[in-house]
Amino acid sequence: MPSAEINGIQINFERTGSGAAMLFIGGTGWDMRQHPNPLGSILARQFDLVLYDQRGMGQSGKPQGPYSMAQYAQDAAQLIDAMGWTRAHAVGYSFGGMVAQELAIRFPEKTTSLVLAATTPGGQGGSSYPIQDLLQLQPLERARRGLEIADTRFTPQWQASNAEAAERRIAERARRQTEYAHETGVTDALKAQLLARSTHDAYVRLDRISTPTLVLAGIYDGQAPLAAQHRMAERIPNCSLVEVAGSHNFIHESTDAYQHIADFCSRIS
Repeated sequence: MPSAEINGIQINFERTGSGAAMLFIGGTGWDMRQHPNPLGSILARQFDLVLYDQRGMGQSGKPQGPYSMAQYAQDAAQLIDAMGWTRAHAVGYSFGGMVAQELAIRFPEKTTSLVLAATTPGGQGGSSYPIQDLLQLQPLERARRGLEIADTRFTPQWQASNAEAAERRIAERARRQTEYAHETGVTDALKAQLLARSTHDAYVRLDRISTPTLVLAGIYDGQAPLAAQHRMAERIPNCSLVEVAGSHNFIHESTDAYQHIADFCSRIS
């Protein structure tokens, strides 16, 4: 897997496809070794797509914390430079959407367009659920609570009526959350990322975003509340919002989200 020295650490990335430059910024704990991911989507067929493990995540460097949202934005900006691009479509999912907001505010010249998926602005605009509060739970309970938060349809009543399906979903989420937890530095780096996430507050600065922006929001998303996503879209000057019939994980639930992203970015030169 290729890597680049970014902000003094090694950042692992994958690059595929051809066309306009697109940087995809993943969510909390995102690891390119886990699938599905955007490399297998329509984005890889229509764009020069780069996906990467953010600092502290996956196979990228795990420097000692604390980390800051400004650092994450600087990482993204320097990675755009390292790819030989002048600017790129910046697509941010969940925590990656918080990073993308900082990128567009701090480095407006680096972004061709901005897609904010399943994310919130923080501050007066509203924040995402504090998932750092789940870290002390045992793996299966952490997974169950995470699913209940991410998908408002995953209620105790639904779980009771669909016990086998619920058990499978909980077990799979627990497996993904613990798959690489044994690797050196992973636990401390995740805590550092979650601390940076908890400080995210771009709301009062969103009016500085000049880049054409699309907000993609899942109507069953309890982790990034729909009301907060609407407030975010209302504050960004050149912004549209599309609601999709999915949870916080809607980007993995169907191909519709990637199609929305591809269609929007294709219209922006």
